[in-house]
Amino acid sequence: MAAYEVEVATGDMKEAGTWDNVYVTLFGAAGQSERTELDNYGPNFNRGTTGTYTIKTSSTLGKLLLVKVEKDPFLVRKDDEWYCSKIVVTTPEGEVLLFPCYRWISREELVELRGGRAMKVFEDDHPLLVDHRRNEMMQRKSFYQWKILAEGLPHINHFNNVSELPAEVRISKKRESELLNTRRMTGLELKIKGLLGSAEKWKNIDDMKKIFWFRSTTMSEYVAEHWKEDDFYGFQFLNGVNPSVIKRCSELSQNFPVTEEMVKPFLEEGTSLQNEMKKGNIFIYDQKKMDGIPARLYDGETLRVTGGLCLFYLNPENKLMPIAIQLHQQPSEENPIFLPSDLETDWLLAKMFIENADSMDHQAVHHLMNTHFLIEVYTVATLRCLPVIHPIYKLLFPHFRYTLSVNTSGRDSLFGPEGALSISSLGHAGLMELMRRSHSEVTYSSLCLPENIAARGLESIPNFYYRDDGLKLWDIISSFVGAVVENYYPSDSDVHKDTELQDWISEIFTHGFLGNKASGFPSSFHTVKDVTKFITLVIFTSTAQHAAVNNGQFDYYSWPPNVSILLHKRPPTTKGQSSMTTILETLPNVGETAGLIAMARLLSEKYDDVVPFGTYPEERFDEPALKQMIKEFQAELSFLTEEIAARNSQLEIPYTYLIPNQMENSITI
Repeated sequence: MAAYEVEVATGDMKEAGTWDNVYVTLFGAAGQSERTELDNYGPNFNRGTTGTYTIKTSSTLGKLLLVKVEKDPFLVRKDDEWYCSKIVVTTPEGEVLLFPCYRWISREELVELRGGRAMKVFEDDHPLLVDHRRNEMMQRKSFYQWKILAEGLPHINHFNNVSELPAEVRISKKRESELLNTRRMTGLELKIKGLLGSAEKWKNIDDMKKIFWFRSTTMSEYVAEHWKEDDFYGFQFLNGVNPSVIKRCSELSQNFPVTEEMVKPFLEEGTSLQNEMKKGNIFIYDQKKMDGIPARLYDGETLRVTGGLCLFYLNPENKLMPIAIQLHQQPSEENPIFLPSDLETDWLLAKMFIENADSMDHQAVHHLMNTHFLIEVYTVATLRCLPVIHPIYKLLFPHFRYTLSVNTSGRDSLFGPEGALSISSLGHAGLMELMRRSHSEVTYSSLCLPENIAARGLESIPNFYYRDDGLKLWDIISSFVGAVVENYYPSDSDVHKDTELQDWISEIFTHGFLGNKASGFPSSFHTVKDVTKFITLVIFTSTAQHAAVNNGQFDYYSWPPNVSILLHKRPPTTKGQSSMTTILETLPNVGETAGLIAMARLLSEKYDDVVPFGTYPEERFDEPALKQMIKEFQAELSFLTEEIAARNSQLEIPYTYLIPNQMENSITI
């Protein structure tokens, strides 16, 4: 007679427990146990509890391979799902094996759990494990399928509604409740103030400050006070919500005919534009990919979008100053170059139209497509190609929490034809075209931060905190990922042999980057370094990059004169004809403003069930070496948190979006 001690942990989230009967069967290399009900005196599977049970067998089962879990009805009542966190089995020989579950189990559902060390496909040698692995992947590929959202865009999961998603990837009931409460409270407060739904135009700029009554941040208040200032305008292109667009300028193109005479008053005395370009002090924002995209109709008239250019100068005080703006790509008499010396409202309008274009590029491309949509590709490929016992699945899955849920719901509520972003100057169709153009040009190196920074010539520009914090995070992630990957892939030949891993990257290349070889994205892995680099990108994107482009939206977007994705009037074609009345007429009306700010609040809100970056509450790795790697990773992140805090304490405008302990482990909003 042999006895196996079985510890079963129930999750601590709302409604995780169950009254149903739970049965376990153990499978070993030398046999299997009887189907055994787990039943101690009193309640067994209450929320947040761990129960210990004994399963007896006539002899030892040999190497323990699988644990089968079944849940049957105890009472005739509505189906209640049970969240099983993990099962730990101690064998008669004293070996302790972890069987991670971390999923909801429905009534009359059967779940088979793999335990022990993470295993690659060519390491499974027992027929039971080989069959289990094959069947798991057949079911996954049948269950998770690809769907085309639109031509030229990354493919998406095939589920049409969040309710169709399996429990393992669905958003928690607690988060659903929090999101609903935020929407209701924000809408109620705006409605009480008479803002929501109002078609009135703003009568003066200061009236907009009443919106801050329901929520403000130190940064949002700073933006409202300093939005007119040129040095703050330049600061936002380095450390605002879209820090990936400007680049060093060594030569001006013919379609942006800025002359020495135009900008001489804004440069250091005794220098010239040519000299400053040679010294590396001139930078450019060029939104040429937006040129020619039709804008949407508004009140029967077509809005205008400016795929413009803005020239910046890094002055001797290390401030990045805008010194020339052209609102359209082709110069003409009706497309003048605006300068800081022009009428104040002319210059403000020119800056506002550049920010309008940039905000749409930010939302559609750098936020939605390059973080949300690409992480969805990585998630679906992982679910289709890697079994739960695979080391890369164990490493990556915590960074995919809620993403399929958020994207599936957000495609209608945020990005759909009637979604919140459809109010933008481009509208839904225009944003889709912007995304197509951007995705056709995206490259592997452009998404890898060190290469992105180098390609844009921004390695040494001062006060670029997104770069400073982001590169440190990239290195920390890369070091951690490298250690994990090398632990499981000691040589390049191990990479070649892992057919599941090769299938994974092939699906990503096909469905994420549409087979575009010119993009430089890998379609297969050849070396351990190849795997490390790509997985570093995946984790960096789902954590740091998303935090950088998402978490500051309320800070910067809640003051419409600073940034607005909707502008009503056409951009100025002549100088000296504008006034503050023109600016007020150009900005969204009261109701539109309220709606846009409500969206920014929802996207920037902090929620209770956040999992901070680098924390892994789900114990998926059973190997001591891996647990030590995670501890060292967490220590590096903690050190960086302290380092950034010390730097921020000396800054007038702290950069907080890449503080590790304030970032999430995945895209959950």
